[in-house]
Amino acid sequence: MADPSSYRPKPGQIPDSPGVYKFRDEHRRVIYVGKAKSLRQRLANYFQDLAGLHPRTRTMVTTAASVEWTVVSTEVEALQLEYSWIKEFDPRFNVKYRDDKSYPYLAVTLNEDFPRVQVMRGQKRKGVRYFGPYSHAWAIRDTVDLLLRVFPVRTCSAGVFKNAERTGRPCLLGYIGKCSAPCVGRVSPEEHRELAEDFCDFMAGRTGTYIRRLEKDMMVAAEDMEYERAARLRDDIEALKRAMEKSAVVLADATDADLIAVAEDELEAAVQIFHVRGGRVRGQRGWVTDKVEAVDTAGLVEHALQQLYGDETGDAVPKEVLVPALPEDVEAVTQWLGGRRGSNVSLRIPQRGDKKALMETVGRNAQQALVLHKTKRASDLTTRSRALEEIAEALGLQTAPLRIECFDISHLQGEDVVASMVVFEDGLPRKSEYRRFQIRGFEGQDDVRSMHEVVSRRFKRYLAERERTGEWAVEEPDGAAGRADGAIPGAVPAPGEAPAAPGTAPGEAPAALGLADETGRPKKFAYPPQLVVVDGGRPQVAAARRALDELGIDDVAVCGLAKRLEEVWLPDEEDPVVLPRSSEGLYLLQRVRDTAHDFAIRYQRSKRSKRIRTSPLDDVPGLGDTRKQALIKHFGSVKRLRQATIEQICEVPGLGRKTAEAVAVALAQAAPAAPAVNTATGEIIEDDGGGTAQDGGSRDD
Repeated sequence: MADPSSYRPKPGQIPDSPGVYKFRDEHRRVIYVGKAKSLRQRLANYFQDLAGLHPRTRTMVTTAASVEWTVVSTEVEALQLEYSWIKEFDPRFNVKYRDDKSYPYLAVTLNEDFPRVQVMRGQKRKGVRYFGPYSHAWAIRDTVDLLLRVFPVRTCSAGVFKNAERTGRPCLLGYIGKCSAPCVGRVSPEEHRELAEDFCDFMAGRTGTYIRRLEKDMMVAAEDMEYERAARLRDDIEALKRAMEKSAVVLADATDADLIAVAEDELEAAVQIFHVRGGRVRGQRGWVTDKVEAVDTAGLVEHALQQLYGDETGDAVPKEVLVPALPEDVEAVTQWLGGRRGSNVSLRIPQRGDKKALMETVGRNAQQALVLHKTKRASDLTTRSRALEEIAEALGLQTAPLRIECFDISHLQGEDVVASMVVFEDGLPRKSEYRRFQIRGFEGQDDVRSMHEVVSRRFKRYLAERERTGEWAVEEPDGAAGRADGAIPGAVPAPGEAPAAPGTAPGEAPAALGLADETGRPKKFAYPPQLVVVDGGRPQVAAARRALDELGIDDVAVCGLAKRLEEVWLPDEEDPVVLPRSSEGLYLLQRVRDTAHDFAIRYQRSKRSKRIRTSPLDDVPGLGDTRKQALIKHFGSVKRLRQATIEQICEVPGLGRKTAEAVAVALAQAAPAAPAVNTATGEIIEDDGGGTAQDGGSRDD
């Protein structure tokens, strides 16, 4: 636990200007980001008597080991930079809204030649029009099924669309009138795009004009005695009205607004958002957060606004945002929202009428969400704490292992040997820090040597990162200067930090050097665990401990979990530690071990599949997939192709003598595949027809 006075800036060193500040821990990891109108006044609040601080603030400042700041010109710039840094560094003491699902949107891909209507989740894409979010994907599909009768827009995938183009036959929806079938030329690209734009207009709330136009067309058709067309238009109108009934009118005068409500207690807060477009609720979403910083309702609202609109532009930011409490600097937030939208945005608290009534409904939803969340998580929080305490007691640790890393080795009969590293923090998986390794120090099957290699490589990188940051001076281990020695991130790593912005505080860490370890991002090897778990027994544990001892690391505990009897092995212990089967600590260790095992298996299978799919023909220059298939079809298998002469290969349509010679050379240089064996009888199966998987054909394993 650090003393805040040890890193308190000197008097007069902090500027009296707007800016954003970062607190870092002893490992240079950013743990808190905040903004201020006056950096001097705000930061002074953190360095008062600890007894006068909020308990959460006190925990943060005693965890931190340094503070940095960046000066900006306006409060709006401070708001933007704060959001960017929270998103980039993922600080543990900042409020971060989370949910257990990705909300589905109804999306129209206007960036394609033939726009497609589909359900989309995740990151929004440029050129795609989104409606929602919806609570359930089936709600989107029901609405789309009704609207396709009137707006027969394409809904098929690219593969189905290309197949229909090739065969000249549309899919089933084209035959039943729920697709205009642009794939076979029933409508032109321009006509299909017009249908997609009409679909978007209707979903955006411009419904009245379109229905009145259909009613007028229906009356004209009836007067002209075109009764079949009139009946079809009548059914179209009914379908549109049924689609509209799924989202009842909640606000008059076709209001476009987002309503945000907050329900909170001392520990957690739930936020609910209703998206109202054209007076109708077009989407709903919600988040729950731990109150890891001292924050009131206004602060929660400000965080929610950043989360909602930080990556949005244009019409995605509504004209009106209704909230239960205004942020502290409402003018800066309003100006920031207006900049995101490109026009003025009204941010206010509803006082009366339909909007206040709807806000109360949103508030009730938030309260129910908080109650439901606490029902699910109350026992979970207690259980995780108890599990960590049981592990610490069983292994003789001084404190609970808040960060656990687990390693596992995977291979198939000594081939494609790989390893995985998974990370659990506070008893929960931290998937962004998962890593996978290729074992390359030796050939063959040796789990003990593999475990020694992967643990050594992980902690060599740890020592190298610490030396770069200047936390301590050590003699660089062999091979520690490079990358993670073949480590492959489980997620795409963030790029190195750009040089520090003007206004960086004196004495700030040298971010201008562009070192990745100076970014404060948690997705690096520089953050050490309190406990290393290996999948295995005494030999694997001894190998991991030996790797740490060789590197001079003595502050990281090691244990192993053997699958057969679920025994916990410790280094230099003759007998294992046996935890009760009902122990929460054993359950957590099993979950960590199984997660590492699954992660390693998936990587090993992907490498194996990639290797099996290779063929000697892949290395022949100028030989594409079409001519490879023609060769296999002509000869029946790669084995027979290998036995053919150059003249026989030239008989294949489209192959010249030069290519035939290249094929013959490639097959002559490649080792033939091992024969297939019938495991029931031991009989060798001759490859007469289809080739083996290595030969370029296929065979189920």
